[in-house]
Amino acid sequence: MRQYYPVLTIAGSDSSGGAGIQADIKTISAIGCYAMSAITAITAQNTTGVAAVQGIDPEIVARQIEVVFADIPPMAIKTGMLYSAEVIEAISSVLGQSSVRNLVVDPVMVSTSGSMLIEENSVSAMKTMIFPKALLVTPNVHEAVALTGERCTSKQASALHAMGCSNVVIKGGDSDAIDFKTDYVSLDCGADVFDIRADAVVTQNTHGTGCTFSAAISSYLALGYSLSDAIKSAKLFVTRALEAGAYITCGHGHGPANHFFSPRRLKNFNPTPYI
Repeated sequence: MRQYYPVLTIAGSDSSGGAGIQADIKTISAIGCYAMSAITAITAQNTTGVAAVQGIDPEIVARQIEVVFADIPPMAIKTGMLYSAEVIEAISSVLGQSSVRNLVVDPVMVSTSGSMLIEENSVSAMKTMIFPKALLVTPNVHEAVALTGERCTSKQASALHAMGCSNVVIKGGDSDAIDFKTDYVSLDCGADVFDIRADAVVTQNTHGTGCTFSAAISSYLALGYSLSDAIKSAKLFVTRALEAGAYITCGHGHGPANHFFSPRRLKNFNPTPYI
């Protein structure tokens, strides 16, 4: 029997559908992987901001992950909004008991509209319990400052490596650059360093682009791409999604990208090929 390429997202729910679990599922599906989810928090939000956040019981978060692993072991995992230290501890515990492959950590801290999405004590828990388990960590420029206290990109990367992050992408999409948007990539604890650029897209529809980027990296990793190729392919996916949704009105604030600019059928493989 053939199988899909399962990818698990562990993140918060966005009621407006543009970010979080919803953006992750759209991205994973559009790339052709099988999307699964463990919800850490429920947000009441739209394109103009976050009105309320309710965390999920940490035991329920852990149980969601456990039952998925027991039945459909993911080939890649991404985390997004983890909300509280208790939730992070529960996730760390269950991931420590499982065979984790290709864990991409998007340390979601603040929404596009500027709303805080995690509790204050969550940051230190994320650094000590989640970062060392990650294949890749993908903060944006603001999150990198909050995590490291540094404003120099290279110093941010070095500080993140010191926290146990073997591979780092510092996303520059929030910059004011009007020609290119540049991400800073530091792999193998700084041994392999390069920038990736994409044409800047003029649009206010940028809600959930960070979630989309990390979900796309996870999907390409599940499909067997190398880490550097997965990062580059994800950058291209986000750029094309922004271009496809640039002139669409969806809400009164930062609308979503168009995740389905070129959707793929669910890809599958034979785990025991004929000899």
